[in-house]
Amino acid sequence: MWPAEFERAHAWFAAALAQMPAGVDDEGLLPRPQVRSQAAVLLAIVWQQDEPSVLLTRRTAHLRSHGGQISLPGGKLEPQDADAASAALREAEEEVGLPPALVQLAGVMPRYVTVTGYEVTPVLGLLAQPFQPVPAPDEVDEVFFVPLAHLMDVAAYQRHAVQRDGFSGHYYAISYGDYFIWGATAAMLRRLALHLAAWSR
Repeated sequence: MWPAEFERAHAWFAAALAQMPAGVDDEGLLPRPQVRSQAAVLLAIVWQQDEPSVLLTRRTAHLRSHGGQISLPGGKLEPQDADAASAALREAEEEVGLPPALVQLAGVMPRYVTVTGYEVTPVLGLLAQPFQPVPAPDEVDEVFFVPLAHLMDVAAYQRHAVQRDGFSGHYYAISYGDYFIWGATAAMLRRLALHLAAWSR
């Protein structure tokens, strides 16, 4: 990607995120979960074969939390993290070997509360060049990329009812080949898709 094109893309996403409505969203759960921990994820847009794509991971099956699920790189904020962006970049480097210096941050999205009580801040960043992921074997089974155009197709998301641990609500899901992306990851991506569709009109 040429530098001028990258700068235009970065400026476009930064302007779009600056106009996203503030607030906290969840999975429509009743009663609402109590927030226990702050977390952050990195929504990294990478140009693969001249097409913007989003980096996703499949978590290792043995993990106690969300084992085997597809997610954006990220995790809990730690005392050394200055903010959500610092946490998202640190986790992405630990999980997939993404050097923070390659990421040009565009902004943060509104927070999202999961059924497990995590208040997650999605941090959006752009990479001007591809990189070779190095998955952390104890956390990540697979790193893959999904075209941004597919994830920004609002009609591709399906809504499912859910009841869990006394909560009732819904979750969103989107498929890409053999990958089934659902829950908080799909909800955050769908929220971005909805906003970009409305903002770019």
